[in-house]
Amino acid sequence: MPGFHYKDDILNVDSIPVHAIAEQFGTPCYIYSQDKIVQNWTSFNSALSYSDHMVCYAVKANPNIAILNLLANLGSGFDIVSIGELERVLAAGGDPQKIVFSGVGKRQDEIERALAVNIFCFNVESSSELKRINNAAKQLHVVAPISLRVNPNVDAKTHPHITTGLIGNKFGVDINSAKDFYAEAESLTNVKISGIDCHIGSQLTDLEPYNNAFRQISNLADDLRTSGFNIEHINLGGGLGIKYKKDEILPTQEQYINSIKQEINQKDCKILVEPGRSIMGDAGILLTRIEYLKHGSHKNFAVVDAAMTELLRPALYNSWHEILPINKQSSSKTFCYDVVGPVCESADFLGKDRQLAIQEGDLIAIFSTGAYGASMASSYNSRPEIAAILVQKDKPYLVQKRGTVEQLMQGESILPSK
Repeated sequence: MPGFHYKDDILNVDSIPVHAIAEQFGTPCYIYSQDKIVQNWTSFNSALSYSDHMVCYAVKANPNIAILNLLANLGSGFDIVSIGELERVLAAGGDPQKIVFSGVGKRQDEIERALAVNIFCFNVESSSELKRINNAAKQLHVVAPISLRVNPNVDAKTHPHITTGLIGNKFGVDINSAKDFYAEAESLTNVKISGIDCHIGSQLTDLEPYNNAFRQISNLADDLRTSGFNIEHINLGGGLGIKYKKDEILPTQEQYINSIKQEINQKDCKILVEPGRSIMGDAGILLTRIEYLKHGSHKNFAVVDAAMTELLRPALYNSWHEILPINKQSSSKTFCYDVVGPVCESADFLGKDRQLAIQEGDLIAIFSTGAYGASMASSYNSRPEIAAILVQKDKPYLVQKRGTVEQLMQGESILPSK
């Protein structure tokens, strides 16, 4: 069984007991299952096999080079939003002709670098950006392939910080202005219209917003083609949610692809999707050790060696992650705990009001943290980066060394004496 599961009440990643990884690499650490990543990516790729397509992993979900290399070897494309992510994909062996460049604030140097390596397409989000790309391409004597990211004004019914398809969001161009935008693009000498793009948000748990958005994109593609514009691909973004609670009922990858089949009429168009969380989310855990148990008259706290610096989502989104001891066989009494870290912020919590039978020194796992865990980490309170381990064929490999305080201070200096 790929991924994380209990065997004889002991948490395993694939067939390795998690405590063995803690003994070898220490805590806190991220642990990823290669087999689960492959299973998740292949599920998308297989479901889209009815069409010419490209599964473009959203690098922001987890940009670890070992993970990018794994996906590149599967034939994955990549959705990037910065020059840093571009360089990571290239270093990992990703094919530039499978890279799409999204994001509202592409700098001149980022555009030039992407043009130099000949990426598949820019997802353009404003008229000003279109002109900048055209000018950069002219200076380099190339033609830049572009698609327009349209904003269909669809409520994704998700957290307001991760919805991107409403008219009040910073992303994309109003869908009603799309024809004017393409007319402007066609008048420029160094851009080539290649497709159309849409992404309405993250952690979607309902197919109806997708159906609405896909229907609008399909109708727009028909309208644009009738008007003579070249639409070779349709990029439908990502955002498919994952289960953070066991009792959640979410659309499957197959149901999501079926929505695409039903709503997208352009059978001769290449279909792109940009999953991130749904590939990496349940393929990783954050492993942490209990430093102290603090019992009070109103609250009990389990103070662990991980913090909001390693997993920001609970503090930023008030998100819920399942938290369980790696050994379910415990003689400890069950109490209700807030699981918190050592950072000097009241927002530094990883889970609240959890019923746990634990004691000091125990290991606990925070589940479904493979996406937007390590990628959003910080060094607040001068906390070094934690280790990351990728389990490949039942063997753990260190894919991110644990940082040091000395590394945190590199590049800093004191003022010279007067």
